[in-house]
Amino acid sequence: MLKTLSFGLLHVSVAFTVTWLLTGSAAIGGLVALIEPLCNTIAYHWHEKAWTRFGRPRPVAPT
Repeated sequence: MLKTLSFGLLHVSVAFTVTWLLTGSAAIGGLVALIEPLCNTIAYHWHEKAWTRFGRPRPVAPT
């Protein structure tokens, strides 16, 4: 769990820093750093649902 939290903090830090450097705004950097991981979490949920339904080959019944 510590590694997961560490990666989450790294992810938010990178999102903030890149956005801040591109825009010059710490406020926009902070907003993106909060919104982007939330959007990725939701996208990951839907990706997993789609992967479960369409991503795995179905077993072939023996004849």
